[in-house]
Amino acid sequence: MDDPVKPPSGEPRPRRRDRHGRGMRGPVAPPQVPLSASRAEAFSDLVHDSVERLERRWPQLADIDFLVLEVPPLGGAGGQDGEWRDEVVPLGGAITAAEGRPARVVIYRRPVEIRTKGRDERAALVHEVVVEQVADLLGLSPESVDPRYGDED
Repeated sequence: MDDPVKPPSGEPRPRRRDRHGRGMRGPVAPPQVPLSASRAEAFSDLVHDSVERLERRWPQLADIDFLVLEVPPLGGAGGQDGEWRDEVVPLGGAITAAEGRPARVVIYRRPVEIRTKGRDERAALVHEVVVEQVADLLGLSPESVDPRYGDED
């Protein structure tokens, strides 16, 4: 017992391994795997896929901005001073073009997610909302924008 044990210093040491000696924990999934995408990113991908599907038939959609917002603004449903006037929460909205600003289609993520149970059902509802808002902007019926609109898949 020639070597006296040195008292631990006051500064913390960087951890190189966990206490069981197996190494530090890594991410659950690598970044390129869909499991690591957040719910918001996955929802944006659904909107993007729906828009791409419609752009093949309607090339003028490239001039429209498609946005995803968490929830609709409180005053947007006819309410004043941050108050809802009706009980229906919108799933999306269309804003016509103005000077220097292109037309916009807005999809509200949380109301759509609340009304769906799985990814397939969510994708169908997202596409339905996108078709309805595009039809509103173009002044057409949803069936003419997408002939499969309203079909039960």
